[in-house]
Amino acid sequence: EPLSNLDAKLRVQMRADIAALQARLGVTTVYVTHDQAEAMTLGDRVAVLSDGRLQQCDKPRQLYACPANTFVASFIGSPSMNLVRVPASANGSVSLGGVSIPVPSAARNGAGELLVGLRPESFELATDGVPAEVEVVEEVGADSYVFCVTQIGSETVKLVARTETRRAPERGARVALRPRADEAQLFDPESGRRLAD
Repeated sequence: EPLSNLDAKLRVQMRADIAALQARLGVTTVYVTHDQAEAMTLGDRVAVLSDGRLQQCDKPRQLYACPANTFVASFIGSPSMNLVRVPASANGSVSLGGVSIPVPSAARNGAGELLVGLRPESFELATDGVPAEVEVVEEVGADSYVFCVTQIGSETVKLVARTETRRAPERGARVALRPRADEAQLFDPESGRRLAD
C-alpha cells in the first residue's frame, strides 16, 4: 500500500501520477490496497476480497453499478449503497416509498422479504417517497450527502441521498426520499447475493 502514509492532497496527486505511468508504460501491475478510491482509480479490473474469499472481480464501473452481493455493495462507494429490507408482494414487485420495484422472474420464489439496494444518487428529494428526518448534511462542493433516519416497518433505518448543495435541506428537516426504481438492485436477504434475470 504505497500511498497509505501520504497526506490526502499528495495521495490524490500520486494516484493520478501512478495511473498515468501505468498507461504510458503499458505494464501489468498488481496493486494491493484497502483504499477503494485507489483501487477504483488505478484498476482496469478490481478484485474484491472478504475473509480471503473472492467476492467479485470486474471493471470498477461494474463493481459500483452491479455488485455481486451485499458485501461488495457496502464496500464499494462512499457513502456505501443503502440496503433496505422490504416485504415482497405476490405481484412480482416490492414497494419502497410508494415506488414499485419489479422483482426478477428468477427470484419470484415466494421469498417473504428482499433487500433493496440504492446508491445515494438513486434517491431524490421529492414531495413523496420515504418520509425521513435529516440527521447530517455533508457538503462536498457542488454536491451534498443527506444522511437521514426513517422507520420502515418496525425497523429504524439510516438512508443517504445525494443532492445539489444549493438544494440541500437543513439538519432536522423532514424530507421525502423518492427511489429511482430503474436504478434499484435486489439482493437475497439470506445469502446476500444480487438477484438478476
